[in-house]
Order: sequence, then C-alpha cells, then structure tokens
Amino acid sequence: MYQIKQTIRIKGSLEEVWDFFSSPKNLKKISPPYMGFNIITGGEEKMYPGQIITYRLKAVAGIPLNWITEITHVERMKFFVDEQRFGPYSMWHHEHHFKETEGGVEMTDIVSYVLPLGLLGNFAHAIFVNARLKEIFDYRSKVMGQYFEVLGS
Repeated sequence: MYQIKQTIRIKGSLEEVWDFFSSPKNLKKISPPYMGFNIITGGEEKMYPGQIITYRLKAVAGIPLNWITEITHVERMKFFVDEQRFGPYSMWHHEHHFKETEGGVEMTDIVSYVLPLGLLGNFAHAIFVNARLKEIFDYRSKVMGQYFEVLGS
C-alpha cells in the first residue's frame, strides 16, 4: 500500500473552506485540465455518508475511464472520506481533514492506495503514478489561490 499526505494552510473561516470542499462540483475546479474531470452522477448535493459519485476522467495516456467513489464518512467541518468503488486502483481511501487554526484552516489530505497488477503495478507506481498523484495535489494547492489565500504547505 502507498500513501500520500499533504497539508495546506488556507486563510478563511472553517465554514467557508468546508463549504467549498464538501461540494463535489468544486473538485473539477481544482483538478488539472488534462484530467478532463467531469462528474456524471451524484455530485449535485453536499457530501453525505453513502453518497455515490460517478466521474469521467482521463487516466494514463489520455484514455478516458469511469471512476465511482462513495463518501463513507462525514463529520461536518472536521473530515470526510471518499473510497473508490470502481476505478483504476485496487484500493483508494482518501481522507480530507479540516482544522481551524489561528488565521485560517489547516487542510490535510491522506490518500492510501493500492495499484492492481502486482509487480507491474509497483513498477508503474515507481515510473509515473506516484509522480502524477503528487503533481495533481501540487496543482490543487496552487489553484486554491484562486478561491482562497493559501498561507503555505
């Protein structure tokens, strides 16, 4: 299993930051354009436990695929968790944590994931998957500056 953890500090109230991130439609706004990220179903409402969201996005080499996630846990203004139900990973567990701090909000993403195909998956991780995921989260931190003042990582 692999894990990525990233923390950013955002100037804004906990309520403003939570409101932005608990709305599935905003995920497209903070995803790199090359991903061709679109919500197909389930993204109309704020996050709630049991919510199923279907996305269409471009994966490796621009090949489109469907990705289905379930919001498994939500504790308002503290955290929510999405887990893959169908998609490119053998397992995907993404925790989003929010903590009010002096002058803003600390937001931490923890993604735990397993790639399919055993040794071939491990090779793909070493060659490009790890770098691509870090690139996506770095893009997200950068783009957050369009919606909030980012205080740092």
